[in-house]
Amino acid sequence: MNDAAQSPAFGYGDHRFIRPAWACNPPAAMFCGAAGEALNPAEHPFNNLGALRAQIQTEPNLNDAARGRTGDVFACTDRRGLIPRDVRVRKGRAAVLLCFALLLACATGCESYDNFADAFLNAERSDDVVRIGVFESLSGRDKESGETELAGIELAHSLRAEVIDKPVELVIADNRSDIGEAFSVAESLVKEKIAVVLGSYRSTLSIAGGTVFEKNKIPAIAVTNSNPLVTNTNAYYFRVRYVESFQGVAVAKYAVEECGIAKAAVMRETDNNFSVAVSQAFADKFIALTGDPDAVVYTADYAADTANYTEELRKIKEAGAEAVFLPTSVENGVTVVEQARKIGLDAVFLGTDLWQDASLLQAADAETLSMMAFSSDLGQQTVGSALSLDFARAYAEKYGDDAEPNAAIMLGFDAYMLALDAIERAGTSARTDLIRDALTKTHSFPGASGNITFDENGDPIKSVSITTVRDGAFVNIYTAEPNWGTPAETEAGETAAR
Repeated sequence: MNDAAQSPAFGYGDHRFIRPAWACNPPAAMFCGAAGEALNPAEHPFNNLGALRAQIQTEPNLNDAARGRTGDVFACTDRRGLIPRDVRVRKGRAAVLLCFALLLACATGCESYDNFADAFLNAERSDDVVRIGVFESLSGRDKESGETELAGIELAHSLRAEVIDKPVELVIADNRSDIGEAFSVAESLVKEKIAVVLGSYRSTLSIAGGTVFEKNKIPAIAVTNSNPLVTNTNAYYFRVRYVESFQGVAVAKYAVEECGIAKAAVMRETDNNFSVAVSQAFADKFIALTGDPDAVVYTADYAADTANYTEELRKIKEAGAEAVFLPTSVENGVTVVEQARKIGLDAVFLGTDLWQDASLLQAADAETLSMMAFSSDLGQQTVGSALSLDFARAYAEKYGDDAEPNAAIMLGFDAYMLALDAIERAGTSARTDLIRDALTKTHSFPGASGNITFDENGDPIKSVSITTVRDGAFVNIYTAEPNWGTPAETEAGETAAR
């Protein structure tokens, strides 16, 4: 019996939460021996529960034997910190079921408990409910980021909690920001008879869990993952955030088609894979759009610890660049632009969604910010699709009218809505292969973050907004839309976009 086989799911209204069984607080007599006999806690090989918990906490990679798999815990307290504030436990019903569980476990052992759980505790998991699995980092190093993605999923669920005439239940599983946990938690989700998985934050966790989901033919949609390996190596994984290098294509389109820029420079951090890849995508697309092989007039390579860019900026000025592509952080981007102003370099500085952060609004004065524009997930709501307007209203209601939209929340919102759209087109929540097929056929889905179409890898061919700062707020100034036609004519389908 492994951890996944004994991972309880706690029910709270239309949310349930999964955690590995060995991490729960066991009632005193809830142990079974290897052959299924009931054991007195004093006779159990791990009778010092405090010491056992301490050992597990200090040695997270203990194997099953070291965790005492001859004595699986069958009942657990709820997970503190994960239960939504507006959810309440129906204690009376839970207490009655727990009493039955205690009696059966003590009288007939482990296998009888499993049968009981399937027959009674899991009775609500009927075909009358559509279950969406949420595979997220809700503790550990990525806790804040995982909770942000979950917030977007829950915001969408609050607006639409029904599909194919059935209520939608979120089954939330915490992978603890740990690759080792990701496998067992993914297996736990599979046992919940879910239709689609959403998440996880951090591409490596999605790749790990994805092996389990693909094996069981359950489609999954990543929220903010941008590593191509999440989708390229898994036929059942999709994503709503564009791959990293596609931002370079969108920014190049803005520079040429909207601004009429004919000469550009590139500044890239040489030891940063993202910076190098997205810079190449920008340069290739910029040259293709201008038709001039010399359109990129200067490329400046710099080290991560560079503080003074004046020399390189002078060379860019001398080369006659009208725009500078600068895929770097908010802090570094502001430093470069301020130094450019000091030497009189009159150019627009183009960045990526690394600048899509509220800290940019306070990082520089209005003149510096007016020279900066960047690719973003935030602009489509300004364009005004029905779903983006729904998102904007719900977001303002929850976070305040003046709150700047969070991109991860928006993408989590879209991931959930895409899942429901696929289930609706498949006409079933039980046939996960049909849901996966429906996802592959997604075309121009009007999401809050832009129109989304999945390519052959499960990556989004989607509109990308170009954003700047005006009057202390982010403003969408351009939307790069895919040009639909044959695969060879489709902008976002080009090799450079991947």
